Amino acid sequence: MEDRSAPGALFIAFEGVEGAGKSTQIKLVANELRGVGIEPVVTREPGGTRAGEAIRAVALNREIDLDPMAELLLMLAARSVFVREVVRPAYDAGRIVLTDRYELSTFAYQGGGRGLSLDSIRELNHLATGGLRPDLSLILDVDVDQGRARQARGAADRIEGEGLDFHRRVAQAYRELAYSQPDVALVDGREEIERVFAAVWGVLNSRFPETFPPREG
Repeated sequence: MEDRSAPGALFIAFEGVEGAGKSTQIKLVANELRGVGIEPVVTREPGGTRAGEAIRAVALNREIDLDPMAELLLMLAARSVFVREVVRPAYDAGRIVLTDRYELSTFAYQGGGRGLSLDSIRELNHLATGGLRPDLSLILDVDVDQGRARQARGAADRIEGEGLDFHRRVAQAYRELAYSQPDVALVDGREEIERVFAAVWGVLNSRFPETFPPREG
């Protein structure tokens, strides 16, 4: 990561297709950290700020038709605010940031799913973030059909409502990212919640043992 800041600071992103279980695992990790006296910053992206939530509402609105480039630029506008208002201040203060989605979502959804140039996305993402990257991105890998079945019933947002082929391209893009980047870990998210959590914590413990100690029991 560029411009590393205060000792103890960590930026960890949870990634995956719809219904992968990201929010559940973030909640479990946050609770475990609190048990050892660490209060993490828990957030989401796009969102996490007033401007970001407003942009999210537009980007995911089923009633608004967006071309892939417009969608990408909205996501990156939200991310720019997110980095400067949430992640960078917390990181500079030595906090642990746990976010539901970050840059890999853009590479997977707008790159793999929409077919935009990954090189162009990376360049624009770097501009939006100032080069701030997660210390670790955890991808919860589930079958697209399983993920969709896990989602709460009700109206899907604009991206959730895309067809199976789109979501399968996203899932494949995530797997390719996991295999090509050392700061990305792929975790089998198909198991029951506690077993997935044990695997997630095991990855965190292996990467950052001073912050994520072995669990008892």
